[in-house]
Order: sequence, then structure tokens, then C-alpha cells
Amino acid sequence: MTAAEHHIVPRQPPSSGSSGPPGPSGSPGASDSSEPSGSSGDGTPPQDRRKVIRRRLITLTIIVLLIGIPAGYLVISAGQSRRSGKDKEAEAAARGLREDWPSGMQRRIFELPIPGNAVGVQYYETNNWKASRMYVKFRTTSAGLDRFLSGVGTGRAALETGKVTIGERDIKITGWYFGPGVHWAGTVHKNKDPRPTQNITVNMTDPAAPVVYAVSAATP
Repeated sequence: MTAAEHHIVPRQPPSSGSSGPPGPSGSPGASDSSEPSGSSGDGTPPQDRRKVIRRRLITLTIIVLLIGIPAGYLVISAGQSRRSGKDKEAEAAARGLREDWPSGMQRRIFELPIPGNAVGVQYYETNNWKASRMYVKFRTTSAGLDRFLSGVGTGRAALETGKVTIGERDIKITGWYFGPGVHWAGTVHKNKDPRPTQNITVNMTDPAAPVVYAVSAATP
């Protein structure tokens, strides 16, 4: 036997515990997969996926709050405005018309130029989310009636004999009487929004001392 023959190592058969050919690492049965243990199918570690999900949840919550809070506020505000308007009208109805002149600003806003010689002036104002109203009643002279109607933007010719232009809703609030036995005449002077529209009814039983009833309604 030569020296070279002494260095030949006989090939050993695979052991019975081996499950397959050597893997990339050279060890028997090593997996072919290069993914780290515990990672997801897209290669993202679990802790990173949890961070992404948490960020998405926070973003979704912020969006819901940004949309939901203003919408809820508007609903609540609308409800409060309606209730406030109803409360003010109920309070005005309980208190009745004020024995006084409305301010100059109120007369300008509602376009109710009460003549300077008017007596027994009464008024009150109501506001809600649908409309603002000014109710006025006063006695004047024949010339004063003409000045009032002209200032509103109409005239005596627009008054229709026997016509009452104050609606049932406003009659209920004011307690005004528009029944038989009185010579009524009325007109409605309409303006384009946001200018007010005036419903005017006049007691013409005494032509020299007519009594004017007016409701001026403005839409916000």
C-alpha cells in the first residue's frame, strides 16, 4: 500500500437522522427559506406591523373627530337656535307688546318708518333660525298713514278694502283682533331677501285716525 492510499478517507453513508440533502449552510436538512423566524409574509417584523396598524388607527380616529365634532356641533346649535326662537316668541306672547317705540336701528332694519305723529306705539321683536320679525301697532293721522306707506315703499292705493293680511300665527302671538264690525284694509309689500317683507293691515273705521298693524319679517 502506497502513502497516497493511506490518506484516502472512505465516504460515510448518511446517518439515519438526516432528513434530506445538505442545505445552503451545508448542514443536513437546513431550510431553503431565507426569511427570519417570526416575520410576516411580506418580510415585515411583527413589531413593525403593530406600529403601522397603530398609526393607521390614530389617523382614522383623527379623521372621524375632525368630521364628526363639527357636524355634531351644527346639529346641536340648530336645535338650540330653534328652541331659543320658540322660547323668545313664547316670552313675547306672554309679555305682550311693549308700550314704546322701537329703536331707530330696528325701524331701519325692518323698514318700518313709523311717522313722528304716531301715538300709542307698541312693538316687539322676535328672532329665530328661520326669520326675524318686528311687530308694531300705532295710531296716526290720515297724512301720517300716507307717509308710513310711502316710506315702506307702497301707497294707499295698495290697501285692499276688507282684507286682513296678518296671519293666524302672528295673531296668536300678538293677540290682535281682526274680527267683524271694523273697516279693515290691508296690503303685503314684498321685497327680495335679505330685505324684509311687510304685512300691513289698517283699521280705517275712523279715516282721520287710522290704526296701523304691521308685521315685518326678514330672512337671515
